[in-house]
Amino acid sequence: MERFGFVGLPNAGKSSLYNALTGASALAAPYAFATVDPNVGVAKVPDDRVDQLAAFSKSKSVIHASVQFTDIGGLVEGAHKGEGLGNRFLANIREVDAIVYVLRAFPDDDVPGPSDPLDALGVLEIELAIGDLDSAEKQLDKRRRMAKAGDKAVLDEVAALEAAVDSLQRGVPVYRSKLTAEQRELLKPVFLLTNKPVLAVVNVGEDQLADLDAIVAPVKAELQIDDVVGACIQLEAEASQLSDEDRTEMLEGLGLGEGALPRFIRAAYHALGLRTYLTTGEKETRAWTFRAGAKAPECAGVIHTDFQRGFIRAETIQWDELLAIGSWSAAKEQGKIRSEGKDYVVQDGDTMEFRFNV
Repeated sequence: MERFGFVGLPNAGKSSLYNALTGASALAAPYAFATVDPNVGVAKVPDDRVDQLAAFSKSKSVIHASVQFTDIGGLVEGAHKGEGLGNRFLANIREVDAIVYVLRAFPDDDVPGPSDPLDALGVLEIELAIGDLDSAEKQLDKRRRMAKAGDKAVLDEVAALEAAVDSLQRGVPVYRSKLTAEQRELLKPVFLLTNKPVLAVVNVGEDQLADLDAIVAPVKAELQIDDVVGACIQLEAEASQLSDEDRTEMLEGLGLGEGALPRFIRAAYHALGLRTYLTTGEKETRAWTFRAGAKAPECAGVIHTDFQRGFIRAETIQWDELLAIGSWSAAKEQGKIRSEGKDYVVQDGDTMEFRFNV
């Protein structure tokens, strides 16, 4: 399961966001280091396609895709030198697959720390970049020695590390650097903090919701990514404790639609290149996670390794086309169920049945 780590200054709203997403009850307190050990929880990926197919098939069981969120304690300036338990927290960040910056944008005299999300982002990026610099320099020295000893295979890695060190020395994270996608791929075994996919949640007060787009825009521009979500985390956390019906009524009454959290989870899911195919029947409708670009046998293996090992073919149709036709058998009679072989690249939203023999 893919892991997303919440990274932010103390009192940014990380624990409240974690609770809202996972239904947990991690301590959320207005003082630094309320979270020392990371909290780990699982959240389902909202997907209306799953629910529609389950109703269509009258399924007894409905299983959504899920992702893991880790609530990591707050970083402070000087974390790379161990300030505020910094080294411990940096190690926790190194273990996640993607970073979610939680940036506070609401003023509150009772809550210490900056309320400008760009100020917070600047501190966090500098700390992560400096934390990466030591690792990158050590790995660069090691690979230079290997190259000097005649191992020419590492020359591309040396070039990538040199570019990374140059960027990090200037306080620029790898994800913002001029490194190519190929160079960043070469750096993956080094596990640099700033070579991970990045998203951001800008935490606003309830009285700032009308200005949400204007508050989020500078963060989007600074990070140069679209995956920045604005939310009143406290409000969403309160809504998450309600029944589905009451939650919908509360959020719609405030003009927030489905709320920010479903949009954030879907953005997080797709940021790692994750996609979903579906299986449906009277017993179960289920969302299965695969990486974009995966072929049919690999996707079959998500269900069971036997499916991949003995793969014969995949029968597939897009979920909405199946719903429109009315049944799998009718779709088959109309020739709408495609029979795909080993080279088929599975598409997001494919509804599939696999044929295999072991």
